[in-house]
Amino acid sequence: MRASFALTLLIVATASQARAQTPERLRLEGMPQQGALLRGTAPAGTIAVTLDGRDVPVAPDGRFIIGFDRDAASAMRLAARRADGRELDVQTLTVARRPWPVQNINMARPAGGPSPEFARLREGELVRIGAARQARSATAGWAQRLILPARGRISGVFGSQRVYRGVPAAYHSGLDIAAGAGAPAVAPADGVVTLAPPPSFSLEGNLVIIDHGMGLTSAFLHLSRASVRVGQRVRQGEEIGRVGATGRATGPHLHWSLVWNGTRLDPRTAVGR
Repeated sequence: MRASFALTLLIVATASQARAQTPERLRLEGMPQQGALLRGTAPAGTIAVTLDGRDVPVAPDGRFIIGFDRDAASAMRLAARRADGRELDVQTLTVARRPWPVQNINMARPAGGPSPEFARLREGELVRIGAARQARSATAGWAQRLILPARGRISGVFGSQRVYRGVPAAYHSGLDIAAGAGAPAVAPADGVVTLAPPPSFSLEGNLVIIDHGMGLTSAFLHLSRASVRVGQRVRQGEEIGRVGATGRATGPHLHWSLVWNGTRLDPRTAVGR
């Protein structure tokens, strides 16, 4: 009886020791796919996470987010590293391809380009937009389940593209919501406003950019007016402006662009996640 009891203790102790010696693994919520935003947790002792060699910001509790662009490779390397440089866990992620809406047009791409004056104007605008995207704030909106910033029919999807006789044009980098002129636009998650009018931009019109933290930012284009200012903290669901058709827009709608550390994401994959 004593021998049996001792053997049981030995088995339990051995199993517990094995579990203690087995390192935790990187855990992801959801399936890696092109355009997707995923949430993850790193093993205890992790000081850095990388995705294909790119640094991934990690919260003190080990949580992080990663994103895959429209044309992401089919395999990507996700790794967690200790302070001594050793890797705690390495995973090869299989990134699912998606059938993006592509319209083949049997005509040459429209000729012509921007005037020198417009090119100079646009260069300055892009610098301002890039700086707003690079701003980093102490906010945890990235950890929330995102909501749609407006209610209405989806009139334009992320990733759609026109190809003119084999020459692809730029793909659609956001989600268009035909909410109607004057409809409220709200923050999809908590954050800090890093860009707001005035002035209005040539293509985007009245543009608001919100930093949600950890490199995740939202941009809202073509607003008729903004209700926020740079530096303002906003809560999820708080109004940031009204839907309009400013800038280069054929009608009133809200264009929502979601970017993680320079990687453009499909907002539909982030809503509710």
